[in-house]
Amino acid sequence: MGSAAFIAVLAVVAPFVYIHFVEGPPPSKLALPTTHSASTASGVTDIAGVAGIYHVGSGSQAGYRVSEVLIGQSSTAVGRTTKIWGSVTLSGTSVMTGTFAVNMSTVQSDQSERNSQFDGRIMDVAKYPTATLKLTEPIALRTIPRLGSSRSFAAAADLSMHGVTRELTFPLMAERTANGIYALAEVPIVFADWDIANPSIGGFVTTDSSGTLEVLVHLIKGAGNPVDSGSAPVGAGTPEPVTVPRTTVPRITIPSSKQ
Repeated sequence: MGSAAFIAVLAVVAPFVYIHFVEGPPPSKLALPTTHSASTASGVTDIAGVAGIYHVGSGSQAGYRVSEVLIGQSSTAVGRTTKIWGSVTLSGTSVMTGTFAVNMSTVQSDQSERNSQFDGRIMDVAKYPTATLKLTEPIALRTIPRLGSSRSFAAAADLSMHGVTRELTFPLMAERTANGIYALAEVPIVFADWDIANPSIGGFVTTDSSGTLEVLVHLIKGAGNPVDSGSAPVGAGTPEPVTVPRTTVPRITIPSSKQ
């Protein structure tokens, strides 16, 4: 009886110790820079000084955040990569076009086993090495923000990953700085919508049926990050995404989070 009780206690204590003392807290959520003050900032607000093509530059990140339970102990799994590239075009007071891509095979967490599961049965990055997000509608800015000011907007885009393309709308925050424009988005992702296997592993690790796609892009004029698309299996070529017909599947609308 004593041995059984000891094993039961150990089953609870071991995951607690691992999560809170070995693994440590998860990385903070991605956020806009705080180096500028909107109340005192100034700068170009005319259209001619801001319009043009902006490329994804250094300081950009993309990844996932998923709640999981390790033998009764709650934790948060976070994986990220800086291998993100793309561009947007600003004309007048609107973002007319925008395309972004991520090398999924470079997304890393702090656990090698989690990375192995992500690369293999969950995302199959050898077959689907790249995820893309492409705006389907212009984003109206209304006015050109002053330096240091941030604003929220609604974006509509096609998200292609794991061989499936779905249209969604989501809120994003953007801040204009002296070094370009930062844009931040947190997009809830239901795994089944993209035919993604639930990350749960037997009864050892269980997760929600959804997670969050986190993206922070630093948009700059001039040369941006180079294309880093990964590689497909030899002889397999790059698989074409399966587009879910919009006539049968409604757009996924993500409501803005409460501030």
